[in-house]
Amino acid sequence: MPLTQSNVVASADNIARTVEFSEADCGLNIMPLFHIHGLIAGLLAPLSRGGRVFCTPGFNALKFFAWMDESKPTWYTAVPTMHQAILMRAGHNKHVIARHPLRFIRSSSASLPPQLIAELEATFHAPVIEAYGMTEAAHQMASNPLRGVRKPGAVGLAAGPEVAIMDEDGRLLGAGEVGEIVIRGDNVTAGYENNPAANAAAFVNGWFRTGDQGVKDAEGYISLTGRLKEIIIRGGEKISPREIDEALMDHPAVLQVVTFAMPHGNLGEDVAAAVVLRDGASASEAELRAFLSERLAAFKTPRKIIFLAEIPKGATGKLQRIGLAQKLGLA
Repeated sequence: MPLTQSNVVASADNIARTVEFSEADCGLNIMPLFHIHGLIAGLLAPLSRGGRVFCTPGFNALKFFAWMDESKPTWYTAVPTMHQAILMRAGHNKHVIARHPLRFIRSSSASLPPQLIAELEATFHAPVIEAYGMTEAAHQMASNPLRGVRKPGAVGLAAGPEVAIMDEDGRLLGAGEVGEIVIRGDNVTAGYENNPAANAAAFVNGWFRTGDQGVKDAEGYISLTGRLKEIIIRGGEKISPREIDEALMDHPAVLQVVTFAMPHGNLGEDVAAAVVLRDGASASEAELRAFLSERLAAFKTPRKIIFLAEIPKGATGKLQRIGLAQKLGLA
């Protein structure tokens, strides 16, 4: 999937305008530079405005605050699992945070639970800017604004390309209607190389299909309800894993959660969840199921909840829903 120089330049400019980069900025880059998030948002966007970037050898939560002291950053960007690991060590490093106040914190590449946004902002006393990106768009597609309303649980407003919601027949939908998120603009790839079948499936009426399901509200803020291929179909009912993630995150004992599909003989798929508890906290599967029964419809409550010390992650630090049932022996 080729990205042209013009795609990359357009995306870097979109990001730089969104967060108002300037020569005064110094970014603490903890993202891998083989990944579009780190390469464009972490490196090229700030450099395009004359800013500085302090590149670490890789993410290490144990070294993050020492790196803050060394680099004196004004911002950093990361995926949610990194933010969570940093927060776990922030209590012992309040003096470092006070010495180096951040202008903002950015998050992308996976949905950031609203509970985590609130905790980050309370800890760092800086706005958390959640953005939405993908490789085929040379990263950024939408972002919450630096100035103005930031909506926890939403990935923000279109921030570069045009962003719309489309139904299965190629019809553009209105506010409040759930469908597939589609994009078009200068930062979007012209297509996959030597793969006409993939291009025929990916483009509809000039719009690129992201594979993400979402909705746009009356003010234009976009919310993701999940990857289309990650939606759990339980006996014909479509269930968004993210909805269950966020409900479980409201439980005081839960630190991290990922909801996923597990095979079921009669229903096709059923709901399962992997949970990491906070240090010193305890909760049983029955307790969490009872907690969810007051917040979700019965068919959305996970049939199985597994407690783990750590949830498996991909090379870029993202939690992996697809294939998790197999990895955990539930297939």
